[in-house]
Amino acid sequence: MTKKGYWMAMVDVTDPETYRKYIEANGAAFAKYGARFVVRAGRSTSPEGPTGNRHVLVEFDSYDTALACYHSPEYQEALKFRLAASTGHVVIVEGT
Repeated sequence: MTKKGYWMAMVDVTDPETYRKYIEANGAAFAKYGARFVVRAGRSTSPEGPTGNRHVLVEFDSYDTALACYHSPEYQEALKFRLAASTGHVVIVEGT
């Protein structure tokens, strides 16, 4: 059984208008690679210190698919908007 792949992101959005462009643009990559949002924003509590004002967990069928999506031309184009509109941390992990 292949383990799933996940993107875990903790982002501090500094320019909401430009960040909206990122959300609109990333849909092509996520659709192409079968991404499923487990968490996309919503309420959160950070009991151990600051983690940003937006949290996202995206599930893929495999770790390799998660990596391919991140490195795809479609996502790299969308990423330009996120980098211009936020700071944060993204990690791609393998899990169950």
